[in-house]
Amino acid sequence: MKNGELDGDPVKIKKQPRRRYTNNLVKMSEELSKNAEGLSLDDKETVLTNKTEFNVKHPLNSKWTLWYTKPQVNKSEHWHDLLKPVITFSSVEEFWGIYNSIPQANQLPLKSDYHLFKEGIKPEWEDEQNSKGGKWQYAFSNKRDSIIDINDLWLRGLLSVIGETIEDDEDEVNGIVLNVRKQVIRIGLWTRDCDEAKLTKIGERLKKVLKLADEQKIDFMSHEASGKKGAEPLITL
Repeated sequence: MKNGELDGDPVKIKKQPRRRYTNNLVKMSEELSKNAEGLSLDDKETVLTNKTEFNVKHPLNSKWTLWYTKPQVNKSEHWHDLLKPVITFSSVEEFWGIYNSIPQANQLPLKSDYHLFKEGIKPEWEDEQNSKGGKWQYAFSNKRDSIIDINDLWLRGLLSVIGETIEDDEDEVNGIVLNVRKQVIRIGLWTRDCDEAKLTKIGERLKKVLKLADEQKIDFMSHEASGKKGAEPLITL
């Protein structure tokens, strides 16, 4: 799925007739879904279970589920129609097999998202394990001349989450999200609660993981506050 990008630059979409743009989004989403079908870990001949590829698996501490939100192409589609689980994995080898089989971050169409969450947790505010928490967020411009490497940032975030190096023993991080929008790209680290002492430590580590300079700020906001107009971040680092 390395070639699943839309016409033109993979980050900044060229202006084109609405019908053609919509068709591209549909094609992209269908192609991702088709590829996802072939990623089942139950298949005997997948890259993840081929004995010639991997003789030993290195288990992760937790199982993780990759979710994908496809762009809305008509108003009849609701959030639950767009958000779909792709696959669940539990080892380092499975992670790399999946990562190398799906589009990279800079190949995603506008208004689409990747979500990686611990198994059993949906990437929704309403989920019981998310409802009292919030998210650390780093946002940057979605521009052709941006010097930020979205693929590198997203991979760094993914590895820190599945390797659980983003925290010590707090069991605070539920997942990580990538949002691709016309003007901005956002990476969000979702947490279980809003304990400022725990959150500050995790936020500081997130900045190091993403290799952000002091002037590149990240904000933490609770999910409850995110739904309120004019709400201010709980913490800024």
